[in-house]
Amino acid sequence: MGNLFCCVQVDQSTVAIKERFGKFDDVLEPGCHFLPWCIGSQVAGYLTLRLQQLDVRCETKSKDNVFLTVVASIQYRALADKATDAFYKLSNTRSQIQAYVFDVIRASVPKLNLDDVFEQKNQIAKAVEDELEKAMSAYGYEIVQTLIVDIEPDEHVKRAMNEINAAARLRVAANEKAEADKIVQIKRAEGDAEAKYLAGLGVARQRQAIVDGLRDSVLGFSVNVPGTTAKDVVDMVLITQYFDTMKEIGASSKSSAVFIPHGPGAVSDIAGQIRQGLLQGSAVEQQNLL
Repeated sequence: MGNLFCCVQVDQSTVAIKERFGKFDDVLEPGCHFLPWCIGSQVAGYLTLRLQQLDVRCETKSKDNVFLTVVASIQYRALADKATDAFYKLSNTRSQIQAYVFDVIRASVPKLNLDDVFEQKNQIAKAVEDELEKAMSAYGYEIVQTLIVDIEPDEHVKRAMNEINAAARLRVAANEKAEADKIVQIKRAEGDAEAKYLAGLGVARQRQAIVDGLRDSVLGFSVNVPGTTAKDVVDMVLITQYFDTMKEIGASSKSSAVFIPHGPGAVSDIAGQIRQGLLQGSAVEQQNLL
């Protein structure tokens, strides 16, 4: 743009305000214009029609007394058909817009808790846009878009919020871990119960086999050795097993068996106790099978 030989160039997306002897005369569109300075014509200034952006940082506090900074981004432009109002009615457009943004944000945010400010930032932006649209349209400006681009609580508040979130996640993790441990213990108990049940069946079957073997031995010995009773045969079998056990224990060099003092006459008592135990075990097994 320039003024050479009474000619003025106006760039694209820009208008020039023409005055004559200090009074508004015309709005010059983009292009080359004849401006005879000798009769008082001059360019008072230029007005851009491009979209402009203003970022406003507003410090305020929420309903729960948390101080925070709200950053609003205002996108606006001057209207070509209202270029006169935009040029003459406002001396500082950006300061005017900033004042309206401060007023709306400081009236809206204190009504909300901190969490609600984050959730309702679109409503806050809409309130700012509506207020600016009503105010700035009278001065020849259009509000294209209003965005709340950032909400910055105090650093201590952010740290506390992060700690609360971390504690909540740790609590969930602890509950999940406890539930997993519970399942493991239940499965271990079920396995132990099943093992004991199967071990009991094994012991019962072992005792039944022992009883059946003793019965067959007694019957066979009684047939082959006339005059012997079943008690004599069982005593002989038990005494034989007793001495076999003593022999095996004595043959081991690392035996940890503890012997209780006794005499050979006690073998009869031991035989009676073993026999009684076998008979009781057989009776219990028969009841279980029934």
